[in-house]
Amino acid sequence: MALELKNPHSVLAALQSRPIDVTEIRLSAGSAQGNWGDVADEARSHRIPVVIKKSAPQKMKRKQSEEQGRRTAGSVALVKPRTPSSLGEMFAEPEDGKELSGLWLALDCIQDPHNIGAIFRTAAFFGVRGIVLTKDRSAPLNATVYDVASGGMEAVPFAVETNLSRAITDAKKSGVWVMGTSEHAEEDVSAFQQDRPWMVVIGNEEKGLRRLTLEQCDVVCRLTPTGIVDSLNASVAAGIMIARFSPFGPDVK
Repeated sequence: MALELKNPHSVLAALQSRPIDVTEIRLSAGSAQGNWGDVADEARSHRIPVVIKKSAPQKMKRKQSEEQGRRTAGSVALVKPRTPSSLGEMFAEPEDGKELSGLWLALDCIQDPHNIGAIFRTAAFFGVRGIVLTKDRSAPLNATVYDVASGGMEAVPFAVETNLSRAITDAKKSGVWVMGTSEHAEEDVSAFQQDRPWMVVIGNEEKGLRRLTLEQCDVVCRLTPTGIVDSLNASVAAGIMIARFSPFGPDVK
């Protein structure tokens, strides 16, 4: 089933990376300019239908504006979801024979689609190699995730696994070190460096990492607060970890 995407940046990224999965663009009257205009031009170049919806009565326009906000303006694109990668693809050995390098993420039962979308956007910005998500007790990869990611869903490979333990095992077999995150960890994140391939595991917004997940991590660290607020949103915490341990992060010399 196609997703109805309302963020033109998400739609344009899909058109540029997999136009065959974009089935139709529906523009509200007067929106065929700016970002949506770029979407329309790209879609037409791939012979994808672009439909201009008729202008609604003034009363209906006000209602639509209140419900949808200025950015969407009633314009949507029908886009098929991306097909997840396998763990074999996620942790495949480089063809040049070099050791595996980079940064991966695992999301252990993240339930807010806005958090997942924000994590994908940050991951795409920093060149994260891949993201493993849990199939159960996690938010579905719906239109909200794609729109919040603002194109990030098209740039980062991802796998959806019923058993996160299997993904962690596969990562370790490939030479990737696994770092758990917990506010109860004894060591601060500053004790570790971007000196090896890491897979950082981010836990559920309320409960954190599950016990079995924690037991499989090579190390567990915390982000130590220095102000009066003692916790962070899951996507913000993930962003800090990504910035620190990405090959393009501050620890790279």
